[in-house]
Amino acid sequence: MERWKRNMWVLWIGVFFTSASYSMVIPFLPLFLLQIGVRENIEIWSGVLFSAAFLAGAISSPYWGLLADRYGRKPMIIRAGIALFMIYTLTAFVTNAYELLALRIMQGLLTGFIPGSIALIGTNTPKKHVGYALAMISTATASGGIVGPLLGGGISALVGNRWSFASGGFMVLISTLLVIFLVTEDNFTPNKVKGSVTKDIKTAASNRPFMIVLLLTMVTVCSLMTIEPVLPLYIKKLGSAEHNVSFLAGVIFSLPGIASVLFGAFWGKLGDRIGFRTVLIIGLFGGGIGTLAQLLFHDIWGFSIIRFVYGIFFCAVFPAINGLVVKVTPDDFRGRAFGLNQTANQIGGMLGPMLGGFIGGIFTVHSVFLVTGVFLLIAMAVAWRSDWQNSNHQKQQHSSSPSFSQSHTK
Repeated sequence: MERWKRNMWVLWIGVFFTSASYSMVIPFLPLFLLQIGVRENIEIWSGVLFSAAFLAGAISSPYWGLLADRYGRKPMIIRAGIALFMIYTLTAFVTNAYELLALRIMQGLLTGFIPGSIALIGTNTPKKHVGYALAMISTATASGGIVGPLLGGGISALVGNRWSFASGGFMVLISTLLVIFLVTEDNFTPNKVKGSVTKDIKTAASNRPFMIVLLLTMVTVCSLMTIEPVLPLYIKKLGSAEHNVSFLAGVIFSLPGIASVLFGAFWGKLGDRIGFRTVLIIGLFGGGIGTLAQLLFHDIWGFSIIRFVYGIFFCAVFPAINGLVVKVTPDDFRGRAFGLNQTANQIGGMLGPMLGGFIGGIFTVHSVFLVTGVFLLIAMAVAWRSDWQNSNHQKQQHSSSPSFSQSHTK
């Protein structure tokens, strides 16, 4: 088997386990708070615990990107895996909310397994297969996100929430061992120039196409997360029985993920053929129209079907964005580029739930879908009108990174 394929499949398994470990424990944090004795301000504590990791991750991601360009992406994946294993394992032994908050902050500061995997795939995959490989990693993330809550709920019901965290840590440990022994990073030239995050931000700011990618990442993630606080309320409004709301919300949440598993590879291969920009425009347009179309269905079956159709198009967005990061940045800036992109991702993930809760609380639940759909269409228009050619990047390719210009420009 070719090395890039072996890397892809090993990282697919690793990302699947890591994504599953995350989704098998994080949704159950509010219940875990009750278990460790928190009886007051549960909602506030839940919000703080969720937001803390996003904020910490937004701060730390550029630093890990800087180190990835200096020492390699594989060492950063291993570092993140070991950190996540230790954090999940320690979480199984916490006794109060403050200990849990400290570990959540550490999780945001120290982890980055999936972004590191994306960066390694983007740099060590031949040009004509980059889109396909990135799409496969996205399907691994989606698949883990579907399986994780089922595993977490089952383990919690059988042996308790503490064992869910311990099991999640064990899964990440397996992922890390797979990377250590089976992943190779061949296409890596250490960046020996002494850098800083401030300098990296200035470098990124001079790269207009890359700044557009960061903006699109933040808007897209924010739009995705905006729906989450109000979706159970909307399902209840559609007429679901009270005792079925949580179950149906879980099923409907998973529908875009199922669509991603089924269609993600298709969009990746299409991006390799027609370009990531075109696939991104299609995905944002379909996602925006699909979000607005959800307002037209007033029964649970019609709403579920349109959520699945929305997922078919929306799953094209993130592989295309990752492909554009590869296209518009030089090889020796790749780790820092994905680190900054992860910061944009974390900021969007932090702002989205707050925006959704704010809009849904002041106006109506329908207005959240309306605003989200409009945001995605605006993002599509930005992608359509933007110039994706970076002259500075092209000069760097020809002068200092010939291997990148031959293998990783699409």
